[in-house]
Amino acid sequence: MSRSFLMSAALAALASAAPSLALPTDFKAKADALLAASYSADGPGASVVVSEHGKIVYVGARGMADVAAKRPITPDTVFRIGSITKQFSAAVVLQLAAEGKLKLSDPLSKYLPTFPNGSAITVEELLNHSSGIQSYTGIPGWMTEANTARAYTTVQLVAVFKGLPAPDKPGAKWEYNNSGYILVGALIEAVTGKPWYQAVDERIARPLGLKTIRYGGDEAMIAAMAKGYSQDDSGVVPAKKIHMSVPAAAGALVGTPADLAKWGYALHHGKVVPAPFYEQMIAPSAISKANGRSYGFGLETEAVRGAQTIGHGGGIFGFSTGSVYFPAEDVFVAVYANSDQPQTAVDATTRRLAAMAIGKPYPTFTKHALDATALAPLLGVYKFKAMNRIITIEDGKLLYQRPEGATSELIPVGGDLYSFGLDTLGWVELKRDAADKPVMRVFPDGEDNDGPAAWTGPVPPPAMAFDVPTATLKRYIGSYTSPMGPVKVAEAGAGKLIIQLAGQPAIPLRATGVADFDVERVGAKVHFVEENGKVVRLEIAQRGRTLPATRD
Repeated sequence: MSRSFLMSAALAALASAAPSLALPTDFKAKADALLAASYSADGPGASVVVSEHGKIVYVGARGMADVAAKRPITPDTVFRIGSITKQFSAAVVLQLAAEGKLKLSDPLSKYLPTFPNGSAITVEELLNHSSGIQSYTGIPGWMTEANTARAYTTVQLVAVFKGLPAPDKPGAKWEYNNSGYILVGALIEAVTGKPWYQAVDERIARPLGLKTIRYGGDEAMIAAMAKGYSQDDSGVVPAKKIHMSVPAAAGALVGTPADLAKWGYALHHGKVVPAPFYEQMIAPSAISKANGRSYGFGLETEAVRGAQTIGHGGGIFGFSTGSVYFPAEDVFVAVYANSDQPQTAVDATTRRLAAMAIGKPYPTFTKHALDATALAPLLGVYKFKAMNRIITIEDGKLLYQRPEGATSELIPVGGDLYSFGLDTLGWVELKRDAADKPVMRVFPDGEDNDGPAAWTGPVPPPAMAFDVPTATLKRYIGSYTSPMGPVKVAEAGAGKLIIQLAGQPAIPLRATGVADFDVERVGAKVHFVEENGKVVRLEIAQRGRTLPATRD
């Protein structure tokens, strides 16, 4: 998805030379229709802005800022912006560096002398997520209301993770890390002698006239503040409580999409940090590229319908946000939702609106009948650079599977195209090439990153299921608690179990050992752990990560 990116001087030239885009004549009607289809009128919703050359050319709002009070979302509604906060925190550090008050190569110990191994961690490694320290949001069992609903000082928050073992050595690996940005906030405070958010206000919000961008510690005093929501088996519910001192410099700012558009224009037009530091901010670090990402300092570069973009999103209890900037077109798009499990994913809405704005909309598909006979010669294994994919038909459904990865249903949408879902942005092309050989191309988010993949063989036979005694299966049934919320394991007929994470559908488990199970069609594995003859926890392994869940 990510591509190499031009530096700021070239970007500035592109932006200044770009002719007026002039939104497509039907943009407003189509954008309004997209919002109406994506978010209900009487539930949590979204606020949207599109700007060109710094001028707002479209605003949209849908849904309720307060569902119980029936207070609608308007362009003035304020949202938590989550991890979009990181670019503000990074900008303050870059300003301080430009002023000679710190260096990106400085060790953390210069400013926080008591932080373990701080002499080996640089300021730059905090900014680009390569510090290797324990991310506090990933501490098993920590992200619960018992911890998140109360206020912390910066010192108290750092104490949550400073004594924990570091998963990696500094500079060895890119791994998104909220603790790193908590330390960015602590660094700002050490250098300026002020709370990190006061530095953001004095250096950025006030000079740029961003009236709604502020620290969210006093949300109750903000009249236009949206309430945050989540989803469970009963439907829409208030989100878990979190005091904004918990996300701090990693995610504690609030504001409107319109003010974020002002910020985006100022940042990308040299009004926030000097050009050499802006270049570092947007340039994908070598460590991120080595790990398949294109991340700089609080910003990431990628492509939307072939056009280069710079952006970042955010997710926090009760809210989801997305933003994207097109330097060549000088267009900025932001979407804020007041749910952490919105009806439509914010990233999808952001991308659709952005693509529409630059005149390269994503295709809209309609479902066609599955022609199993025509597809039969195309089923099997296809070889890509990173990993193989398997195409098969089960129970009348066309399935796309990564070995040791998730399985997705493909929906026929006409011709050689098969969509991952009519409301998603990805699809697959299955056909025969000029040599009459089966080939496949995959378009995640509408971008073909890997090129055509050749057919290498038929669908492999399924692995043999393991027969676990019924009495053993029953011992695994129960409720567990993970850092992502509650996990339930239940019986689903004789000799079968299902697993369900909060707000997600139940998924069958297939035994591969006495205590080991595959999570069917998700590409995850579950292992049940016993101590002293009792099942005390389970571990969900997926894509190289393990999510522990303790037995209630």
